[in-house]
Amino acid sequence: MFGAGCIGLLCLTLNACPVRAQSWQLPNLEQQNNTTAIAVVGVSASQQPAEQQSPGRISGNVVDRTGVAIARAKVTLTRDGQPSKQETLCDNDGQYSFADVPPGLFHLTITAEGFAAQNFSGTLHPGEIDIVPQIVLVIATAITEIRVEPPQEEIAEAQIKEQEKQRALGFIPNFYVSYIPNAAPLNPKQKFELAWKSLVDPVNFGLTGAVAGIQQGRDDFHGYGQGVEGYAKRYGAAYMDGVTGTLIGSAILPSLLKQDPRYFYKGTGTVRSRFMYAVANSVICKGDNGHWQPNYSAIAGGIAAGGISNLYYPATDRNGVELTFENALLGIGASAAANILQEFVIKKVTPNLPNHDPGKTLNNISRLVLGPFVREGE
Repeated sequence: MFGAGCIGLLCLTLNACPVRAQSWQLPNLEQQNNTTAIAVVGVSASQQPAEQQSPGRISGNVVDRTGVAIARAKVTLTRDGQPSKQETLCDNDGQYSFADVPPGLFHLTITAEGFAAQNFSGTLHPGEIDIVPQIVLVIATAITEIRVEPPQEEIAEAQIKEQEKQRALGFIPNFYVSYIPNAAPLNPKQKFELAWKSLVDPVNFGLTGAVAGIQQGRDDFHGYGQGVEGYAKRYGAAYMDGVTGTLIGSAILPSLLKQDPRYFYKGTGTVRSRFMYAVANSVICKGDNGHWQPNYSAIAGGIAAGGISNLYYPATDRNGVELTFENALLGIGASAAANILQEFVIKKVTPNLPNHDPGKTLNNISRLVLGPFVREGE
């Protein structure tokens, strides 16, 4: 009994022991397997970014349209989101190459002297050797800008033609006013032509006749007498005053001293500034160089004209030296008054003023000179 009981107890003990041993060993195996799995996964995770960042290589060649390699062409490599760039020059075979290029989007710009620039974009994969398709450069289109500006003499001639259309009240010549502030300077020939056209204008003859008639009615210059002869002398004297004053003060001296005889209309600013501008222009003028300067031409011209008038006025009415200078001062005052009228009145009573846009004037001159050579629309 005891033996059987011991055997039975031993069997129970033996049967129980393996069960407990198995239950202890299984967790150890699972833990070991899990540790191994974690270790494998950890190695893969640490290796994957390194593979993704593996640099690559970009290469290619550059030729012209005939297939000839372009040596020394410059190739510039840029990458999205990266401010830095790489540059290289093609070898004698037109080959270029960039090593250790990080993967991602890239852009190539290829330039060479005498050729139009070309661009290429692509994507470089990790560890890839990217051979870019052959880049063909074409000869750059030559763009030549030709600005045709007529000579200043021709511009001034066109502007004079415009001025000759200016007539106050529709009939009184108003040739010596420029509404273009930067008008081209006149050459000596043009100054004489403008003076001549002013003197021979039919309206000028009519106004001179009216002045002579008033003088005869008041019996001015008594030594001329009355009747047709007296009127003719007064007419001739009045006309000669205009001739000497205009020729000397607006043509001869301005040509010698390189001064512009015209009044340049201001038209902008306050009333006071325009008034002062008009008064000042009785003693200053614009030089042919565009700079303002004392108006020696008009002042000396008035004095000279007064002195010459002593040759044809009656002896009793001839001006002495003192009176000549007094008349010159009066002439300056009259010029100031005339300028004030020009600035504030004359333009308003001058109908159908011609176009005074200098840009359009220049364009019209260009078409006149180049008309046979320029097709419409060019």
